[in-house]
Amino acid sequence: MPILGAHQSIAGGYYKAVNTAAQFEMDCVQIFTKNNNQWRAKPLTDKDVSLFKERLAETGVGHPCSHMSYLINLASPKDELWDKSIASVVIELERAEALGLEGAVMHPGSFVTSSEQEGLDRIVAAIDLIHQQTEDFATQIWLETTAGQGSNLGFRFEQLAYLLEQVKEGQRLGICVDTCHIFAAGYPLIKKSEYASTMAELDNVIGFENVRAFHINDSKCEFGSRKDRHENIGRGCLGLEPFRHLLNDSTFQDRPMYLETPKDEEDGVPLDQINMETLRKLYQG
Repeated sequence: MPILGAHQSIAGGYYKAVNTAAQFEMDCVQIFTKNNNQWRAKPLTDKDVSLFKERLAETGVGHPCSHMSYLINLASPKDELWDKSIASVVIELERAEALGLEGAVMHPGSFVTSSEQEGLDRIVAAIDLIHQQTEDFATQIWLETTAGQGSNLGFRFEQLAYLLEQVKEGQRLGICVDTCHIFAAGYPLIKKSEYASTMAELDNVIGFENVRAFHINDSKCEFGSRKDRHENIGRGCLGLEPFRHLLNDSTFQDRPMYLETPKDEEDGVPLDQINMETLRKLYQG
């Protein structure tokens, strides 16, 4: 049975994200540990941590992870932003570690005015420094596949493989595969043969053993668009078939899969509930 969940809001307390996940009978949950569009972070209290962990234990929701701030750019050629990004990742990991999260998802970065290779090497150097400052942490950095907008890195499997290989403690890294992003980046998923080919490439270049999680999102934009626009399951350019393939792939039954789809309601029914029901109907086990 697939491990399904979603990103949930921590408004009103971290534990409320777990409550919402449990409300929709989700197996896993993803959160922000701080405001994702600000550098500063409100101190994490002992009460925040204890309530969050208690609700996980009480509800059975598992595989908690976080998504790091969108301001972080470890590929930046500007020293000030690079240094600030390193410090921010350390803070994100400290918070994730305190909360007992399995991973903290991070977009690899954008090389902006430098080059792809310079950007990748900048990320390697940054992660090495971060690992030195978080030596005994159990929480891993999970590098996310991206759509490849602008100078964003991580939209080719080879770029992520390079980071895994070059970081000194590469075993402390994992990969989070986003269905919308890889489709937009030019990896076909719709036909069963296309899905099989893309997954074979993922295994050959990155290795299934390095895939820690999935973000399961449909795409508002067409194949190869290099645009990151999430859509509700089955209502975008991906349609239902890629999710049917993924949910019934025995290789990934033990990997958590998190929705990052719109949080509105439709006829009074939360879209999280609708998306979860859609996904569960696709599972044929």
